[in-house]
Amino acid sequence: MARQDWDAKKIVRVQNRLLEWYDRSRRDLPWRHSDDPYAIWISEVMLQQTRVAVVVERYLAFMLRFPNLASLAQAREEDVLALWSGLGYYRRARMLHKTARFVAEHLQGSLPNTAEELRQLPGIGAYTSAAVASIAYGERVAVVDGNVERVLCRIEGWKAGRRSSRTPQLQRKIEKLAARLVSPLHPGDSNQALMELGATLCLPRNPQCAACPVLADCKTQGEHQTMPRQRMQSQEAAYALSLRNGRAASRANWEVLLQQRPATLTVMPGLWELPSLADPAVPEDELRMTLRHAIMLVNYSVRIRTVAENNVKAMTVAGGKRRWVPLDEAAKMALTGLARKVLTRAHLLPVKP
Repeated sequence: MARQDWDAKKIVRVQNRLLEWYDRSRRDLPWRHSDDPYAIWISEVMLQQTRVAVVVERYLAFMLRFPNLASLAQAREEDVLALWSGLGYYRRARMLHKTARFVAEHLQGSLPNTAEELRQLPGIGAYTSAAVASIAYGERVAVVDGNVERVLCRIEGWKAGRRSSRTPQLQRKIEKLAARLVSPLHPGDSNQALMELGATLCLPRNPQCAACPVLADCKTQGEHQTMPRQRMQSQEAAYALSLRNGRAASRANWEVLLQQRPATLTVMPGLWELPSLADPAVPEDELRMTLRHAIMLVNYSVRIRTVAENNVKAMTVAGGKRRWVPLDEAAKMALTGLARKVLTRAHLLPVKP
């Protein structure tokens, strides 16, 4: 239960302060210029566990290639994955594609207009269904993400650990208070205001309380007790960058050796990557580059070695289907984020594919 001091006047006051603050302070993001349910759905899926700065560029490219649900439904999965490259968590892209096909085949190409109906679709959960329903269709339903949870726990002074360790009782209190704070007249903006507050001011560390529109109603007014975050693990990896002349002498027609990850893998199945080196110890004079790359809770220290075509078999670990791919084709393939980063830094792909 939400605390008893949340009477009607306080609810309206907080709603209005949030809406006024959001109206003057919200970030100018491309998906906020559209009320198209499809566009909002795409943005919300992309934003899950991905920084806004990364999403903006990928969203614009994705919408240019797939401007509506029909175009996404008709696309090949590998083309969808190629445009998703750099966002990570590729299962989201596969489920997005699967859902688009389902809607095109069974719902005349139109997304349902309520959170309950949206949640029945494959790959759409409580958060996404509520976000699309409130922002695109104006349904008065609460959108509860990590930012909203942090804001509400601080306002009420609730001790909050990680989601995985949070009690069901606390989660119910958060959801009930979030539901009460949704404005009946502007539910989409109301939800986005809470999320925006958590993303820009009510930060996990060093919250900007002086600029908070609901400071007077906050019982914490600063950081609150949380469980320590999981530590990132560190690992090393080494890959071969092998090039050969292709159809012509032009650099654009060089070919790079790529390897497809088996479909049986749980992480990035079916994506294309550079072959792994059999010996990760790369001599300094044969080192093409080093870089850092994070995947979920692992920070990789990566070494890249240039390997001649006739040495590939002896120097790399066999695995997955291999292909010599022209660089202009590779730019359009479903590459792993690491492979795309390496080829871009090696000036073999455009900076903005």
